[in-house]
Amino acid sequence: MRDTLIKHLNAVTHAKSAEELWALHSAKMAAYGFDRIIYAFTRYRTSSSLGDPQDWVLLTNQSADYMKSFVGQGMYFHAPMLGWALENDGACSWSWMHEMLAQDHFTPSELKVVEFNRKMGVTAGYTISFSSISTRTKGAIALTAKAGLSQADVDTIWAKHGDEIMVINNVAHLKVLTLPYATRTLTKRQREVLECVGDGKTTQDTAFLLGLTAATVEKHLRLAREALDVDTTAQAVLKAAFQNQMFVLDS
Repeated sequence: MRDTLIKHLNAVTHAKSAEELWALHSAKMAAYGFDRIIYAFTRYRTSSSLGDPQDWVLLTNQSADYMKSFVGQGMYFHAPMLGWALENDGACSWSWMHEMLAQDHFTPSELKVVEFNRKMGVTAGYTISFSSISTRTKGAIALTAKAGLSQADVDTIWAKHGDEIMVINNVAHLKVLTLPYATRTLTKRQREVLECVGDGKTTQDTAFLLGLTAATVEKHLRLAREALDVDTTAQAVLKAAFQNQMFVLDS
């Protein structure tokens, strides 16, 4: 078992893309009994928002129908386990949610999410909330158990393998943060002009270095701002850096 775990962690730490990492992680979690998982990380958290979902790192093998409602229609904002994750670090059995439900502690909006999850077969599992070093960041993963497993079954699995599962998820989380990931990707030229700005180069410097006209550099900077959905070039540099889209090694 130890050799198998080391082999998996070695493969994860050497993954070259978020897609490769997610395939490894999804398969590993399924082996523990969690066949539907959602990982999300934001750098844009405020007191009243988690930022635009398009700016999150969002990885999942949940069904498209589930994600359309849960994320697309904003149900996640009222999900009880997400509320727990925003206030805590570590792992939490979904038995906590069942206990809170039994004590009538949920709002109507939270009850709506609970009922939606019940209809979609998302009833047993664990949530892991990752430690943050900034008030603006938060990452968490929801591990949904396979159909037919009760919460008691899941808690038994966790009692036996919980430490391993925590380590595997923490390593995967830290690895995700090093990999390029964005729903709004930059072209090679847009990335190059932003890299020059990030290095403190002026428009004229950038034009000279890249063999372009100043007007063409400005065009690529505008397109980069539009691609990243920001107002200023400084914001574009920051967001591209957050998404690991700058100074990346070409395959």
